[in-house]
Amino acid sequence: MNTNLLPCVEVEPVKPADAAVIWLHGLGADGHDFAGIVPALNLPENAAVRFVFPHAPERPVTVNNGWVMRAWYDILEMNISRKVDTASLLESAEQVSGLIRREIDRGIPAERIVLAGFSQGGAVVYQTGLAYPQRLAGLLALSTYVPCEQSLREVVGLPEVSEPGNRDLPVMVVHGSQDDVVPLQLGESATELLTTLGFSPQWRTCPIDHSVSAEEVEMISEWLKNVLNLKA
Repeated sequence: MNTNLLPCVEVEPVKPADAAVIWLHGLGADGHDFAGIVPALNLPENAAVRFVFPHAPERPVTVNNGWVMRAWYDILEMNISRKVDTASLLESAEQVSGLIRREIDRGIPAERIVLAGFSQGGAVVYQTGLAYPQRLAGLLALSTYVPCEQSLREVVGLPEVSEPGNRDLPVMVVHGSQDDVVPLQLGESATELLTTLGFSPQWRTCPIDHSVSAEEVEMISEWLKNVLNLKA
């Protein structure tokens, strides 16, 4: 067992898992933040989906006066460009890739693994999932943005990532139209960038702030049932 894996909260299905959802929390939260959403998704009772909610490492965050908190990367400037520490972003992306590899080692095929993330967690999902060399089941990006366009373009352009099938990766992007933490413009820009890179993201908005609503949970549920082919 790899002892360097991120600690996680895990929610196991009743029967042995044949699919997995790795869900990343936002800045300052932890893996417990979204664990309670699993029952609300109302997946079929026979769905054998393992939910994995990792805890981000603790690190000083520059825009929060250097306070140490759980963060997937350091944010250096809190403006519309969202200048970040690319090294810590890439480190977190590799750690999440390690969780994908663990699920594969547990017997879950890559094409049955979903990456989901909220806010800063969603930014890491973009960096990890779009660049993963094997086709995943899908990416779910909630109230988030692309923190470093250059690094994303570089990894997506690698030969092992550029297999034609990878561009068919289902991606759903959901953003609150009243989000004052990650402005709607950043979600729209991320969707446009993914389209430029050859992906076909599904863009949805909800009339909410920087949060997740019941309407959004219903959207997520239907999307998960579709990408994982979950039937009652």
